[in-house]
Amino acid sequence: MLWKTLLLLLFYYSAYATATHRWSRAMLFPAAQRFKRSSAAFLNPVLQNSLEDVVLLYEFLLAELDIDKHQRISIKDEELASLRKAAEFDTICNEIIPKSITEIRRLSSRLSSYPRVLKKEDFERTVLTMVYTAYRAAQSQGHQKDAWAESFVSLYKALKHDLMFPYNKEPS
Repeated sequence: MLWKTLLLLLFYYSAYATATHRWSRAMLFPAAQRFKRSSAAFLNPVLQNSLEDVVLLYEFLLAELDIDKHQRISIKDEELASLRKAAEFDTICNEIIPKSITEIRRLSSRLSSYPRVLKKEDFERTVLTMVYTAYRAAQSQGHQKDAWAESFVSLYKALKHDLMFPYNKEPS
């Protein structure tokens, strides 16, 4: 009887840990949990796995991005756009990060109450969302410009909070 109880508790803990992990990632970027159409894998690429990847991401952003009328983001430089990491960049920018002001505000709200340090993929996606928001603020006028600028500032505050998270804890 005791071993059955232990086995049941172990199973429950395993199911809870799996569900909690998936829920926490889906909470910030729900599109990252969708299945990719061409395979059975989740659509969850990460750009920054090394220092070289960080430099490459910086090059992508400096090379000038093109955002078409359907809000699809692409790299203008053909040489950079042909790299394997550029395909991952394209997937993150066009399939995962939020594009509407409502979705970005929802993300900001979730980030403001996020209880722990962001995972690197969530941090990366938040930075790319902030880049997109800055672009939209620069291209907008009037009330829309103000809405995009407010969203940019709230994303900035969330990232700043995340970077300062270990230092903001009160000593025990």
